[in-house]
Amino acid sequence: MLRKFILTILLLGTLYIPVAAAEVDLAAIQPPETAQAYMPETEDGFLSGLLDLLRRGLLAITPDLKSAAVTCAGVLAAAILCGLFRAGDMGIPAATSNLLGAAAVGVILLEQTNLLIRQGLETVQSISDYGKLLLPVMSAALVASGGPTSASGLYLGTALFDSVLTGLISGILVPMLYVFLALSLAVSAIGNKMLERMRDFFKNLITWGLRMILTVFFAYMAITGVVSGTADATAVKVTKMTISSVVPVVGGILSDAAETVLAGASTVRSTAGVVGLLAVLAITVVPFLQLAAQYLLLKLTSALCSVVGNPEQSGLVESFAQAMGLVLAMVGTGCLLHLISIVCFMKGVG
Repeated sequence: MLRKFILTILLLGTLYIPVAAAEVDLAAIQPPETAQAYMPETEDGFLSGLLDLLRRGLLAITPDLKSAAVTCAGVLAAAILCGLFRAGDMGIPAATSNLLGAAAVGVILLEQTNLLIRQGLETVQSISDYGKLLLPVMSAALVASGGPTSASGLYLGTALFDSVLTGLISGILVPMLYVFLALSLAVSAIGNKMLERMRDFFKNLITWGLRMILTVFFAYMAITGVVSGTADATAVKVTKMTISSVVPVVGGILSDAAETVLAGASTVRSTAGVVGLLAVLAITVVPFLQLAAQYLLLKLTSALCSVVGNPEQSGLVESFAQAMGLVLAMVGTGCLLHLISIVCFMKGVG
């Protein structure tokens, strides 16, 4: 008799906790203050909110585009000057011209590049911190909907991969990115083949690390979906596309991720989940657009430098563009990890 009484009390306790947690205070899962300005004011749905968020993000980065364009114009001017000195009557040797060109490009780009790298790292950390607030709420809602096994699997998997990704980016990948830039400067200045191979090795290592994290995470989510029923063939499709896609994350992975997020958001009724999706995007939108703009401008500058400058300077600017692409991939990976996780929770709740 006593045993049955104790079991009844425990059962009632387990039923009470999820129901209490399911009553979500949306103010408690709002994004950080720096991102709240980009949250949409309308409540017409996820798609309209996404468009409003993108509009706000584009307006926010417009002043930064002028500064980035001026920086790239300075790089192009330095390339032209070095090309004139090298081909003109001054008779500057090629080695000296390369050294001067590398120094000029480094002076112009390093400060802005460092700021964008630090901003990307802070964005990844902000997404991770916000996930620690949102995911317990989503997990409790899924438990209240009758999916305790699914909730535990999704929560533990996302928390684990988020912790690994954040530590990997801050502790290993970002320092390796600075090594990549230093080697790129050295290659442009002295043209050593061994340094060039080392530079490519570090770039490939960063790319491989991000791809591996994404691939394993999506595989875990796909397996969890098969077992728990919270994910569907869309997640499996993203997994396959992730394996075949190339980082930086500017094309295939993000387009398929957007397809997954939109498909999930259109079929569920979880208000907390929609707020969470938009909040993660609000944290990411401005840094992501800034990095994307810098990436594209440096790509354009590299192409122009190859026409008016010399191959060494063009290659150095291309390396800076690749560095921005890798930071873009880090931010996109952190954002994508949480978006897919939220969608899986939402499908279970919805």
